[in-house]
Amino acid sequence: MSAKAETVPGMASPGSEAPRDGLGPFQPDPYSPYHVFTSEEWARFRADTPLTLTEDEVKRLRSLDDPIDLDEVRRIYLSLSRLLSSHVESSQLLFRERNQFLTLKENRKTPFVIGIAGSVAVGKSTTARILKELLARWPSSPKVDLVTTDGFLYPNEILKREDLMERKGFPESYDIGALLRFLSEIKAGRPDVPAPCYSHLTYDVIPDEFRVIDRPDILIFEGINVLQSRDLPADGKVVPMVSDFFDFSIYIDADENRIHKWYVDRFMKLRQTAFRDPSSYFNRYAQVSTEEALSIAEGLWANINLKNLRQNILPTRPRADLILQKGNNHFIEKVALRKL
Repeated sequence: MSAKAETVPGMASPGSEAPRDGLGPFQPDPYSPYHVFTSEEWARFRADTPLTLTEDEVKRLRSLDDPIDLDEVRRIYLSLSRLLSSHVESSQLLFRERNQFLTLKENRKTPFVIGIAGSVAVGKSTTARILKELLARWPSSPKVDLVTTDGFLYPNEILKREDLMERKGFPESYDIGALLRFLSEIKAGRPDVPAPCYSHLTYDVIPDEFRVIDRPDILIFEGINVLQSRDLPADGKVVPMVSDFFDFSIYIDADENRIHKWYVDRFMKLRQTAFRDPSSYFNRYAQVSTEEALSIAEGLWANINLKNLRQNILPTRPRADLILQKGNNHFIEKVALRKL
């Protein structure tokens, strides 16, 4: 499905004046599944939620070329933290009431899982890290873990053998079985669940290296395709999806042209930093001329990342509970919250 044809119901539509990938104009629509707010309107929902991060901590948590600052945390993330707090409390209450209804003796609640989706270069990692720190500093001091889907990619050896290296990040490049087993064990409340590790330096899964996730109160699960649906079987058998394990989902959104610029700008900056490491998979891009590097970045965007965005990532946006739409300079301009 192309980005032009796909829309969020009740929001932007083909031919409207809004950006093709945006949430559209603020027009009353009784059929929309979302409440849509400007960032200023959204900021008011933070009420008395305390700001527990410092400017230095925000600088440490943000990704390369992401200018998020303390004011953006105050405007957007405090309200989001308050909203998530209410969802977690409601989930815990429902857990207790269901146990009473079923006369179960299980006292340990399962982790509250938050999924974060969106395109490459749109700022998912920054959002995930900021949220992790804010949620862990609630008065109840919950244990919060963050896992990305990168570790669940097939190793490069397999991707090369299956001719999938140029589709890395597409749904078929992930070990969906391992991913579903991981989330199933997390939701079952099992201790010491291993999560595979990934190296952005070598651009590959690290063999036999795992992080142990031990019964967190909240798990943030971040990746470009975590809201991806699957083909349903004709015989009605259960076919779980990654999002089936989520209690709340967030999609980081931006106009396609902005994401394109952010991707290319980040690529060019990485040439001056991480790509210069001789052990980097992308070291060769630091050795070419600026003009050639720019051409390579544009090719990677057009032939891989844009295709993945249009075919797989953007069509999952309407499945999110919350959409954070970014404008210029990565700052969030609109927030869409799914109606109950």
